[in-house]
Amino acid sequence: MKKMFKFTGAMLLAVSMLTACAGEKSGGSGEGDGKRITLYSPETPDFTKELAKKYEEVNGGNVDVHYAGTNVLVNQMLAEKENPKADVWYGGGGILPFEAAVERGILASYIPDFAADWDITENGIKLKHEDGKYVGVEIFVLGFSYNPELVSEEEAPKTWEDLLDPKWKGKIQFPNPAASGTATLMVMDQMMRQGEDQAWEYFEQLVDQANSTPDSGSAPTKAVAMGEAHIGIGFDFMAYEQKAKGETVDFIVPDKTPVLVNPATLIEGAPNAEGGKKFIDFLLSKEAQQIMADWYHIPINPEVESKTPLSIDKVKEVAVDLDIDWVNENYDRVRNEWKDKFQ
Repeated sequence: MKKMFKFTGAMLLAVSMLTACAGEKSGGSGEGDGKRITLYSPETPDFTKELAKKYEEVNGGNVDVHYAGTNVLVNQMLAEKENPKADVWYGGGGILPFEAAVERGILASYIPDFAADWDITENGIKLKHEDGKYVGVEIFVLGFSYNPELVSEEEAPKTWEDLLDPKWKGKIQFPNPAASGTATLMVMDQMMRQGEDQAWEYFEQLVDQANSTPDSGSAPTKAVAMGEAHIGIGFDFMAYEQKAKGETVDFIVPDKTPVLVNPATLIEGAPNAEGGKKFIDFLLSKEAQQIMADWYHIPINPEVESKTPLSIDKVKEVAVDLDIDWVNENYDRVRNEWKDKFQ
């Protein structure tokens, strides 16, 4: 990035799981233009409502937060395509669902001034869409949670290959790639690094090491915190959020691993497009980035410090490149092949 920082990286591809769907109205009342901003987001409801409240405090107006899983929200936006209800879509575990949505005509083009001079791709990490269909607002890292009461930091696995050590047999959990985008990313990363045949051999061994492969992307981290597994595969913020709650869990960044931006986008035909643009601008502001940091996400704005031991500077050297075109072309096929092989 020209305005912010230079770093190597990679995109991580992951889709949130289906969850309960509810519309939430934020309680603030500012002196904005009177038009409500409608935000669709699969991110944690309390987190997104906190962002909405801060926007109202800073800018006035009202923000309605509608929470559901990414797949639910995408289907809803498609159903509403002729009469859009949302102004902004934020979050979804990375850029994959946004890339897929580009071809479906539900995303408008908008890049905030803050990100105008960013390179589209910086050494493998895609920071924004080439036609402005989305912009990254934070960083996620895929790695290993571990329970310090069961595993020392020295003993914990440091590479993806370490997970195959016989000492971890029956002690690992990872999400089901047929259901979880988090785990699908894990599979596709290995395929691009090893080739498909060797990657399938790797996962045959990894499946044999696992005591469970739940559908939820966050379930392995929670299992580690409860002592139901020694090692869990998931995103960094999942472990650090649990740790902040007093749970017995910590996080290892593997030697080479995917790193992603989590994006936001303006909806095509948004009823309050100007308000939507202001909200996306806000997501890159210090106020919003501080909230993200307080929820243990890695902020993309360099003026805001991470609340976790991780930062862009600390993870850039381990980030791997992913071929976005290959992923888009093979994502569904890989998930179906996993289902055929292991379910």
